[in-house]
Amino acid sequence: MNPVVLIAEELAPAAIEVLAHDFDVRHVDGTDRPALLSALSEADAVIVRSATQIDAEAIAAAPRLKVVARAGVGLDNVEVPAATARGVMVVNAPTSNIVSAAEQAVALLLAVARNTASASAALKAGEWKRSKYTGVEIQGKTVGVVGLGRIGVLFASRIAAFGTRLIAYDPYIQPARAAQLGVRLVGLEELLRESDFISIHLPKTPETVGLIGEKELAIVKPGVRIVNAARGGLVDEQALADAIAEGRVAGAGVDVYAKEPCTSSPLFAFDNVVATPHLGASTNEAQDKAGLAVAKSVKLALQGEFVPDAVNVQAGGVVAEDVRPLLPLAERLGRAFTALAGGVAASVTVEVRGEIAAHDVSVLKLAATKGLFSSVVEEQVTYVNAPHLAAERGVEVTLATPGETVDHPNLVTVRGALPDGRTVRVSGTVAHTGTRDVFKLTEVDGFDVEIGAEGILLFLRYADRPGVVGTVGTLLGEAGVNIAAMQVARREAGGETLMTLTVDQALGADLLTSAADSIGAVAASAADLRDV
Repeated sequence: MNPVVLIAEELAPAAIEVLAHDFDVRHVDGTDRPALLSALSEADAVIVRSATQIDAEAIAAAPRLKVVARAGVGLDNVEVPAATARGVMVVNAPTSNIVSAAEQAVALLLAVARNTASASAALKAGEWKRSKYTGVEIQGKTVGVVGLGRIGVLFASRIAAFGTRLIAYDPYIQPARAAQLGVRLVGLEELLRESDFISIHLPKTPETVGLIGEKELAIVKPGVRIVNAARGGLVDEQALADAIAEGRVAGAGVDVYAKEPCTSSPLFAFDNVVATPHLGASTNEAQDKAGLAVAKSVKLALQGEFVPDAVNVQAGGVVAEDVRPLLPLAERLGRAFTALAGGVAASVTVEVRGEIAAHDVSVLKLAATKGLFSSVVEEQVTYVNAPHLAAERGVEVTLATPGETVDHPNLVTVRGALPDGRTVRVSGTVAHTGTRDVFKLTEVDGFDVEIGAEGILLFLRYADRPGVVGTVGTLLGEAGVNIAAMQVARREAGGETLMTLTVDQALGADLLTSAADSIGAVAASAADLRDV
């Protein structure tokens, strides 16, 4: 009997053809919950788009299930932890829409530059007013690209063909790599001041939400036009509307919104705003690519072969049982390293010490690399594409297993050198309680700590003195942020001190800055470890 592949939503004919020769392909309406649950009882794989919910209940209804495939980029409708707990592979199509998304950004920029949408609407309403809709040329202008991930790079290469000058802000890419792309790296403030056009291509993280708000829009070059086809919430919509109303911003192209579906926004009141309903991936080609990609992944998985786009480690190669608990630890340390570094490292070393080093621990380097980039790139980071992302950004990641003994049965350290000469180091361990694994940080840049490597961690470095803990606690309390745990580490009284806090919700960039300023901190950062 051939394995059963259940298709719960419309899929490209070419994708179905990939599966039809080797598998029993069945169809069900994924939005009909009873029918879905019934059909899953015999499914070895299920392919969905965005309308079908594959949650713990659905996974429990599928005793034979080996693969959940999402024909698209996001995984919001797939309960990955539940799948992982069952050993079910989850795959998606992380690069299926990157061309479509880049082209949508170009389309919005052109439409804003030439007032295309409002001129079209006026003409259809019986008005012929050529002078009212005079636009600007793109040639010779400075275009600022915020984020040089895959989509940002594609956008930059396309907009360069118009004879533009390209500058970019991305702290996680090496200047040499940017130079290869014909882009000059600058700070965010310089980009805002110099750009005639700004296009945003960042992932949505606690650090990037509200990245461009009232303060940033106050310093932009007069007459700038801003495009956001990346993620809603990266630009403060009300602040952008105010800047347009005041004439500081000449127009905007917006495809994404803080809350979606969105049918009401302060931006909709302006003729010089081109607004579209999140069409970045809405092309026939993107949908076909997504279907083909996941069909090929499903075929590989059901044939027991290597799957490049698997997003959960349990579905990967053979990993020793003793090593498996350290995978989330290494990823958490990678995330913490990136937060502490505040930028890309020139090189990173993953050190593994203790009894665990007797095993093949090379997968821990992959896990740490995944953590290094998980919060700073647009696409889903997997154990397969993480090395590629590092290579793209000129980051060399190596593994070391020093022979010296340690005070823990296992200890993982992620350390690296930054281009400015600074070094960053963070270590952690896994304690086995009998019922679950407990992840702990043990060291941060030479400070001995013992705090859970989970949730949202804040790191504040300052000069030791009385009253600092109370000041930070009061400020966060007034902002409605609850502190779940805290530890203060110092090398000597009155010397440099590290405060580490676990908080219940993400802090915006402004609140983190306020907390740092309130105590005169020389460094402040936040690491989000919640979904590891």
